Amino acid sequence: MSGYAMESATPAEIGTQALPPSDQWSTAPVVPAPVCRFENFLGAERAGTLLSYAISREADFSAGTVLDPLSGQISHKGRSSLVLPVTSTVFSAHLADCLPLVQEILGHRAALTQTLTVLTSHGEGGHYGIHTDASRVRDVGTALSAVYYLHRRPRGFGGGQLRLYDTLLADGGARPAESYRTIEPEHDTIVFFPAGAFHEVVPSTCPSGHFADHRFTLTTWISGTGSAAAASASASDGPFRIWPWLAHAAERTRPLADVGHDHDGASPIALPAADPATRLALPAPRRTT
Repeated sequence: MSGYAMESATPAEIGTQALPPSDQWSTAPVVPAPVCRFENFLGAERAGTLLSYAISREADFSAGTVLDPLSGQISHKGRSSLVLPVTSTVFSAHLADCLPLVQEILGHRAALTQTLTVLTSHGEGGHYGIHTDASRVRDVGTALSAVYYLHRRPRGFGGGQLRLYDTLLADGGARPAESYRTIEPEHDTIVFFPAGAFHEVVPSTCPSGHFADHRFTLTTWISGTGSAAAASASASDGPFRIWPWLAHAAERTRPLADVGHDHDGASPIALPAADPATRLALPAPRRTT
């Protein structure tokens, strides 16, 4: 042992005067966007049929576009993908049956009445930079985005993950944070999240170069008659809800003027009612004894 006498330590107070301004306490929270994911969404047979359909329509895909919210100009800036507008009564029925559960999980209360859907394909270098889906819906504060993934197995592509960004709440406003969650594009899975959430598709690779080896999705935007004001009001009568903040953060990405048609050519269709016989619901939790 050391021959030095040991003295008990005395706590020292560190006040704000001793800290540089950049190190002073910050209360700005970073809140993750709510997300809900389902596996085996359509089942092996229907998923396989849909994938075969997408591959068979190779000649009908066209380059995906981006709508500039300020100028209203359509371009390909920040995006490299192929799209094909589609509709499907079977897919719509599946959406309708799971949406009540999705809304319960995500804390979403607005009425949803219509969908807008495109098939997308990402091959070598395919990507979609950070954006919101405000250009796809009239009210980004109440709309949902849904991405359903399809691909050959084993995968013929690499990358292509979805990055869903957190939201930083500060100074009475909101903006996308630097942090995010990564969602793998697994075959026959679907992910739901607020249309106002910032997200991106990271670049993909496709060594074979074959269209059949691309990363495919059915991307759907689900909207209705609710309003951002109503969603904001609902946040006060229950647990904290991120929806109004997401709408605030996405405001600069919302088109200044109403858009008469989708910039990728998709057409809205009515969302059917959920079937009581097949509607999804959370199972009752098991009681511990």
